[in-house]
Amino acid sequence: MGSKDGGGGGGGMAAQAGRLGVVASVAFNLAALAFYLRRRYFGGDDAAAVRKKAEAEVAPSSGKPPVTKDSIINLDHGDPTMYEAFWRGGAGERATIVIPGWQTMSYFSDVGSLCWFLEPGLEREVRRLHRLVGNAVADGYHVLVGTGSTQLFQAALYALSPPGPSAPMNVVSPAPYYSSYPAVTDFLKSGLYRWAGDAKMFDGDTYVELVCSPSNPDGGIREAVLKSGDGVAVHDLAYYWPQYTPITSAAAHDIMLFTVSKCTGHAGTRLGWALVKDRAVAQKMSKFIELNTIGVSKDSQLRAAKILKAITDGYDRAPAAGDDDDDSSRLFHFARRKMVSRWAKLRAAVAASGIFTLPDELPGHCTFANETVSAYPPFAWLRCGKEGVDDLEGYLRERKIISRGGGKFGADGRVVRISMLDTDEAFAIFVDRLAAMN
Repeated sequence: MGSKDGGGGGGGMAAQAGRLGVVASVAFNLAALAFYLRRRYFGGDDAAAVRKKAEAEVAPSSGKPPVTKDSIINLDHGDPTMYEAFWRGGAGERATIVIPGWQTMSYFSDVGSLCWFLEPGLEREVRRLHRLVGNAVADGYHVLVGTGSTQLFQAALYALSPPGPSAPMNVVSPAPYYSSYPAVTDFLKSGLYRWAGDAKMFDGDTYVELVCSPSNPDGGIREAVLKSGDGVAVHDLAYYWPQYTPITSAAAHDIMLFTVSKCTGHAGTRLGWALVKDRAVAQKMSKFIELNTIGVSKDSQLRAAKILKAITDGYDRAPAAGDDDDDSSRLFHFARRKMVSRWAKLRAAVAASGIFTLPDELPGHCTFANETVSAYPPFAWLRCGKEGVDDLEGYLRERKIISRGGGKFGADGRVVRISMLDTDEAFAIFVDRLAAMN
């Protein structure tokens, strides 16, 4: 009995020891795996390193690389990186937003609204900004949001096209017109509408006229050219802001398009808005966006709302005594000073070269600034008078300057569009090269 009892006890302890060994082995292996994974993906077991790695995984891109004296200067697109200096200051902190992981998960923003995917906060700040600047009447208009003003432009064409089987609606714009109008209009080869060219050459009764004012590319103030027939005008007011042109009155057209990119510089947010007078047209435009992208990013809307709020709040706060030149909180003043300086440098370079010309300055009384000011458009419409230069775009490309040729705007090849909104470094290299051409 004693031998049996002792043997049984020894076997039980051995089994228990075996189980403990297995548990210890599993625990060791899990710890080793965790250590390996931490080393593999975070480079160490320090908590700060873990956080740094996690932050790096969601860090945004840095955008275009910095330029040097020998770089190709790309001024083809209106990439508004000029504004970065403003948003790196105190205004940037006021425009910062944190979106919790649980927020903006639903498709819907306001189920009772005509534009059910429009964030109420964005609508509020859009109306508030227009009241501040005085560039458009917002009261009594429906506000729609789109993925940039390009989507809203397409939505407007859809809404204004006749229902049922009929010939496609003609889409026109006076030359020089925005280069994307023909491409975007005909991109889907829609049976509802088609690009019909220069509005000044159009002979027909049914049309949609695109009125870009101030004009992209030449900065001129535009009105609808076509007055007769069964036509409708869509006003693209992307550049009707006080840093670019005098605000002479509050626009009150049937359909008005705006974009965050040229107002605040946040092109990457991809957000635009429309002010639409007629409810039925607004409903059709909203339906197009619903079918096209099932609404618009709520994250982008929340960010845009915070940005627009920071702009308007910056003007609600009066500058401290003696700080009238402090533009750290006033976006339009900051951008206006930048544009004045850049246009002065460009005109000096054109004069030094002797082979280029620019449109004349267009002064006017600005209700926002309450003084007479000149227009300083976001694009320069640069013409070359040098004999033998019939392709100015190619001529500049050979000298490492990328521009957009006049043919894309319905004009001739001796003129190009140049973006005035790039970084200070890129713009400085551009004007130095331009001045040296003769």
